[in-house]
Amino acid sequence: MRIGLTGDTHNNLKNVAKICDIFNCHNLDFVIHTGDISLPKTLYAFDKLGVPLKGVFGNNDQGDKEDLIKVCQKKGFLFEDILEIEISNENSLFAIHDPGDIEDRFYKSGNIIVHGHTHRFRNEIYRNTYIFNPGECAGFIKDMNNVGILSISENDVEMEIIKF
Repeated sequence: MRIGLTGDTHNNLKNVAKICDIFNCHNLDFVIHTGDISLPKTLYAFDKLGVPLKGVFGNNDQGDKEDLIKVCQKKGFLFEDILEIEISNENSLFAIHDPGDIEDRFYKSGNIIVHGHTHRFRNEIYRNTYIFNPGECAGFIKDMNNVGILSISENDVEMEIIKF
């Protein structure tokens, strides 16, 4: 399974177009957005994406959450407050926005947690659980835009960072 990972796009439509182009050049199963889309127009910019879009809502999505939900329903995007995706019979991937919202139940050997919020790259194993954040995607920090690609196999999880 190959999953694109982005988040904290904060209405940067130019970056969203680049993100779609990057992900469309890789053989992905779907893309996860880890929140802080900010406005519904940003979700429309993901129309260029050639694979399904899933994700979670962030703290900067709360004011427009009702309208974001409507766009998700219209476009067939799956967005929730906490997204759980089964990756095997025994393991799950959990997507949240704020790492402060990680729950004890997420920690299990072989599970994966993806988050945004901090705009900082993270690639670590903690309590036998993989934790990833590709980092900056909004263009706030010059030359620091990243997206990630998670490659999940039966015995391994790897994250590739693509700078743009």
